[in-house]
Amino acid sequence: MCGIAGIFHLNGAAVSDNQIKRMTRALAHRGPDGEDVYVNENIALGHRRLAILDISPKGAQPMSSKNGEWVIVFNGCIYNFHELKRQLQARGHAFVSTGDTEVIAEGLAAYGPAFFERLNGMFAVGAWNSKTRELWLSRDRYGVKPLYYYMKNGVLLFASEIKAFFSHPSFSIGLNYGSLNEYFTFQNQFTYQTLFEGVYMLPQANTVCVNVLSTEVQHRSWWDYDFSEPDEKMGFEEARMETNRLFSRAVARQMVADTPVGSYLSAGLDSGSIAVIAAKHTDRLFTFTCGFDMSEVTGVEANYDERRDAELTANFIKSEHYEQVMNAGDLSWSLPRLVWHLEDLKVGMSYPNYYISRLASKFVKVCLQGTGGDELFGGYPWRYYRIFKSLSQKDFFNQYYDFWQRMVPAGQFASLFTDNVLKKIDLNEPRAIFEKVFLFNHKLSYDTPENHINNSLYFEIKTFLPGLLLVGDKLSMANGLEERFPFLDNDLVNFAQKIPVRYKLGNLEEMKRVNENEFRDKRSLYTEFNDGKNVLRKAMEDVLPKKIINRKKQGFSAPDESWYRGENAEYVKELLLNKKTVSSEFISQQFIADMVNEHIEKKINHRLLLWSLMNFEWWCRIFLNGERIN
Repeated sequence: MCGIAGIFHLNGAAVSDNQIKRMTRALAHRGPDGEDVYVNENIALGHRRLAILDISPKGAQPMSSKNGEWVIVFNGCIYNFHELKRQLQARGHAFVSTGDTEVIAEGLAAYGPAFFERLNGMFAVGAWNSKTRELWLSRDRYGVKPLYYYMKNGVLLFASEIKAFFSHPSFSIGLNYGSLNEYFTFQNQFTYQTLFEGVYMLPQANTVCVNVLSTEVQHRSWWDYDFSEPDEKMGFEEARMETNRLFSRAVARQMVADTPVGSYLSAGLDSGSIAVIAAKHTDRLFTFTCGFDMSEVTGVEANYDERRDAELTANFIKSEHYEQVMNAGDLSWSLPRLVWHLEDLKVGMSYPNYYISRLASKFVKVCLQGTGGDELFGGYPWRYYRIFKSLSQKDFFNQYYDFWQRMVPAGQFASLFTDNVLKKIDLNEPRAIFEKVFLFNHKLSYDTPENHINNSLYFEIKTFLPGLLLVGDKLSMANGLEERFPFLDNDLVNFAQKIPVRYKLGNLEEMKRVNENEFRDKRSLYTEFNDGKNVLRKAMEDVLPKKIINRKKQGFSAPDESWYRGENAEYVKELLLNKKTVSSEFISQQFIADMVNEHIEKKINHRLLLWSLMNFEWWCRIFLNGERIN
């Protein structure tokens, strides 16, 4: 895990050492173990190292292929690099290091950029071909490792984080109004634009080539998820056993490191499954749990603290277990730091991610994470059952869009923005963006309940998951920690897509027979059937405590609804209802005041919206106004 950066002058002008060094040093938190650059006329590559595999100088970057044709900077970890290394050795390639970086360099020398498609792992790569004078950029299948680019006036910049661009004279900070519209619709971006004008995220499973003739960056997608053709002949026992085998192998693959490895541990199935398998591959597994001070918390949020059940699993596997307890006061200190590290705002409440990674980094350099299990194995049945009886594609889109456009109350979205912003955006654009996610895949059909559920899985893994992964990467790397995701192993993903829906949702057939019109409270109906990830539960039932296996799905979240009404109410008002509030240039102050008051007075739960408003306020202060964080 590292930080990478690059400068390519398409006009042929020379790049200075100082420019690339300033960009690279902005990423120092991502790689505290080393720094180096490569400069050759109009190209420069920079690297900050977090040494995990082959921690010797032989693993340092930028790294060149033996034939001198390729120079690469690489951020990530390749889990099948031993297999690929053996294949390359059979072709006559020699190796001096024991890590995965050299495998990528030699693989490019052997196969060219098509080699990226052979990688099983997480990666963002900048690769310079000195023979053709071309710059190649590529990202992993799932978008685990970030890679941003900016192109203006014949200069291309790329980096693991946007802040690396700030020192370059060609870069200027401005707000992307289209992205602002998208963020306050979905609390995420479904496109690859960012809040920074002119800055784009390279799409997942994409490779691009830039040379002196390029006028824009042309994306080439080489892989996509496909839930559209499940293996209906597959038996449940086959699905259970193969899930167990592939998942166990994925965890073992991701335990490979020359430094200590730990695992996050909640009370849920995903992290518990990872931890119990990981414990078999090390004499001493470190596990980490984040809990909350619940003394002022009421209602459903009183159940949000997962420490007791996490301790049950930790005791079961005899791990060395540590806990981070958060309270309402942690918000005000952490929020500006979160925004600085996140840069491009994504998904919901995330400051527990920052605190737990800070704790883990004191003991390990690598930590396993359970993200991806819900999206692959159907972990959100209350979402799927809302739309699984849709009658048509249009009906499906209407119902599903209403769920994802959930921050701002219906009919009030136009009152969110100031008049100046409304002149620069199209309020209907988010709906078009939403539909394009589905229309990108021509294999999708909308004829059966199973089709609708698989389409939901496709949408969420294409949109919601990348947001979670970005937050995980940015906040773990803020603390010099590498997160790995066993559920996002190529072989496991390929198989999970083929598992029939009826094996993932244990009560699917019963739900088909239910007449929704007979229920006054449909919400109760949906939550009653909390039956997601059935095949994964069965695959792990012999290795996990029954309490964890049978535990109902619960999202990981701080009790922020209660805290925003109680201990943090004054902080919320001070930040958002102040004459010095910077975001008031873009967000209506009257709208904010109405939302804050409705929440505090317990009229409507606006926790998602308030979180996003506070994040955006700090984004404006830090990036538009240049406010420094102490």
